[in-house]
Amino acid sequence: MTTIPQHPSCPLGAPLIVLDTNVVLDVLVFDNPVSMRIWTDVRGKKVHWIATALMREELIDVLTRGLRGPKGMATWETLHPHWNQWATEVDEPAALPAYFPRCTDKDDQMFVNLALARGARWLISRDRAVLKLAHRCRLLGLSVLSPDQYAQVRQAPKYRA
Repeated sequence: MTTIPQHPSCPLGAPLIVLDTNVVLDVLVFDNPVSMRIWTDVRGKKVHWIATALMREELIDVLTRGLRGPKGMATWETLHPHWNQWATEVDEPAALPAYFPRCTDKDDQMFVNLALARGARWLISRDRAVLKLAHRCRLLGLSVLSPDQYAQVRQAPKYRA
């Protein structure tokens, strides 16, 4: 496993987190109150958000379709400062073990692959195909959670980053 470059905004040793595109949109465009727990942890440097260029490209593609949030029209120009400040872009995982769980939605496989290959603690998604992999990923040390489940875990008294 390769070393994750340390983003200057995140302390050494913060647990890694992978966010799917819908969760990024929940946080940066729609101000979804449940997903804001994730953003609080990212900005509070309690977690280290990692992503790939493919994930960035998917976000840009979705934004070009036109999304309006509480703050108006969302564009890459308005979101890329947040991406640049808080997401650490890493290379796509190379050769992946055959035992990695396979997602029925091929577009979402990149999130699962990145999280498992880089040893992320959490993969946060609202996608049913990803969430169905929760048990199999847990056996490999990755918690696959919905934003609501993540918020519940983070509010638990025994939580430690």
